[in-house]
Amino acid sequence: MQDAVARGKAGAIVRLARRAADLTQSELGQEVGYTAASISRMERGKQPMRDVVLLQRVATVLGIPPHLLGLASRHETAMLPAATAHRIPAATRVVGPKPPFGEEGEDPVQRRNILAGLAGAATSAVFGPAPQASARPSLSGLEDLLLYRHAATVHGPDPTPATVTAAVDAARRDFGACRYDQLARALPARIALAQALGTVGHPAEAAAAIAELYNTATRLCIKLGEDGLAAVTADRALTAALNGADALTVAEAHRMVSSSWRRTGHFARATDVAVRAAQQLAADRTTPEPERLSVQGNLYATAAYTAAKQGDRHTAHVLIAEAEATANQLGRDDTLHGSVFGPSQVLLHQISISHLLGDAGQAIEHARRVNVAHLPTQERQARYWIDVARSYGQWGKPERCYRALLAAEQAAGQEVRRAAVRTMTIDLLRYDRTLPGVRAFANRVGALT
Repeated sequence: MQDAVARGKAGAIVRLARRAADLTQSELGQEVGYTAASISRMERGKQPMRDVVLLQRVATVLGIPPHLLGLASRHETAMLPAATAHRIPAATRVVGPKPPFGEEGEDPVQRRNILAGLAGAATSAVFGPAPQASARPSLSGLEDLLLYRHAATVHGPDPTPATVTAAVDAARRDFGACRYDQLARALPARIALAQALGTVGHPAEAAAAIAELYNTATRLCIKLGEDGLAAVTADRALTAALNGADALTVAEAHRMVSSSWRRTGHFARATDVAVRAAQQLAADRTTPEPERLSVQGNLYATAAYTAAKQGDRHTAHVLIAEAEATANQLGRDDTLHGSVFGPSQVLLHQISISHLLGDAGQAIEHARRVNVAHLPTQERQARYWIDVARSYGQWGKPERCYRALLAAEQAAGQEVRRAAVRTMTIDLLRYDRTLPGVRAFANRVGALT
């Protein structure tokens, strides 16, 4: 495009912009009042483009800055005739995203407009630089802390129960908002602060805080695909929890150990760890019931997902049914003891489980029942859309897969930088002629690097 602009080749500019907008020559011809053959000749430079009205219409339909087609400034704000304005399929007419759950008979032009609106105007990727993929959060500070243990120096507030509680809450908020880069930078100092609390006479509070922070570190490492590091942080969390934390913190640490085992392919052991922890917690009566049900339900849901990952359909269904029964006992979605659980969280796991078992249609049916706006964090919202995208990809519906990925990006930009999204995006690049903006999206998530 830059070359075409520099050479003043209007036909080449139109051709590139038309392809970016995913319009055929026939569709563009219908919008501007010319035949497909005429459009073809114009694009190839075989027929001069001197008609100012034609140039105005083409610029409006394709969103081309008028001066690039040689239009004088007085024409830049010219409007199309009313008879044709209602038919313009430009991306700028899209006023908001449409959910990926549509009817099979959707109009193809309408679908392209929706995608273009979600991805941003198609011509922005043509006439302006594409956004670059964001840098991956660095875990070097966390690695140093794990390697040298007590080498970290606490900078900031004094280690008190209040300041450590605030550090734990801040870490949870960062994770829930998908601020993974900020979380990665802050975790070492927050863990060091919690460790320092144990040296000034608060061993139980320190044990619980260290375990919670290492649990969050494990979640972060899993998000970033650092499975080896996740195994270490999960072990540190469980070790700290067993040094004096309450039963809920111990159970949550076991869940992170289960997740790290699953990530390394030890599915049977991972399932066993989560189920045993849930059973032990069910027998505990020293903790408030809502918090106990929340952690217990998450353990069963995690175990069900792991069983599905192994391909064990029966066990997965039994365990997710147990999680659902626990959610029904709780009666609502809530964030208790730092964990999100409730009926909608069970639905999220059912989407994932159905996808893993090859039941894409069932996964979408579960997804339809989720009220995304009511999901409590950006991380959960983005994860929901990514699971929907996976299901549509499995079902062979690339447009809806792409639409869901764009919704995930809108919910949380850092969440779509995960390896699973990059893999899906690489598959979608095969459809770049029918998915406006997919290459720019691939660049944003790092799929082209």
